Amino acid sequence: MAERKVIQGDFLKFLGTAGARFVMIKQLRRSGGIWLRAQGANIIIDPGPGSLVRCLASRPKLEPSELNAIILTHRHIDHCNDVNVMIEAMTEGGFKKRGIVFCPADAVKGDPVIFKYARGYVEKTVMLKERCDYRVGDFTFRTSMRHIHPAETYGLKFDLNGRSVGLMTDTKAFKGLKTFYKVHTLIMSVVFPERRPAIDHLSLEEAQELIKELKPRQAVLTHFGMRMLAADPAAQARRLTQALGIEVIAATDGLTIT
Repeated sequence: MAERKVIQGDFLKFLGTAGARFVMIKQLRRSGGIWLRAQGANIIIDPGPGSLVRCLASRPKLEPSELNAIILTHRHIDHCNDVNVMIEAMTEGGFKKRGIVFCPADAVKGDPVIFKYARGYVEKTVMLKERCDYRVGDFTFRTSMRHIHPAETYGLKFDLNGRSVGLMTDTKAFKGLKTFYKVHTLIMSVVFPERRPAIDHLSLEEAQELIKELKPRQAVLTHFGMRMLAADPAAQARRLTQALGIEVIAATDGLTIT
């Protein structure tokens, strides 16, 4: 029997870089979320449509039954569509009660996106609040202030191999946003190339301003809308690298950061 290949050490892998509904619906970019391995814990962040398929198609394969936790930054379908099936996979169909689900309160109240039966499969469901610390084994992460977005939304900050990582999920740009994201590697959801004041999403123009102020060692752009794809994210990342003197990367489906 062939030996199973694995990614060595801690890493973060993009199982999709789709942002906004049309890129997701047309699957012009995948929408499986982010797999994180850190401090011995396996975590999936924002398992959108196709997350389970992307895990199993990954090379090396990512085994959902080895997950220790699932984190939802917010309840929108491109971030949470596969949360119930990933709970099923993590708990092996509910036969092994294990794992933690972290989510904002509105993901389980009113019109829940996490089914009640699925919540019974996991060890516990933890409601995220702003500027709080959470733990999965030896791995810890912190939530941001509440973002400006139609659903209750929080960004994340954690360490990966001694480097701080910030995940700036969907949000409108607002004063004070940058106070949380002073990190080595900054991952940013950038849906539009130009400002769209009426829509609560970050634009490339605003991302450039934030990167210039925050001065991370590395910035990673992801969660692209149709107009960002038309603008060529890789070309825009090269332009920002030259303009700012900071490494800026446009994430691609399957990109792994170690």
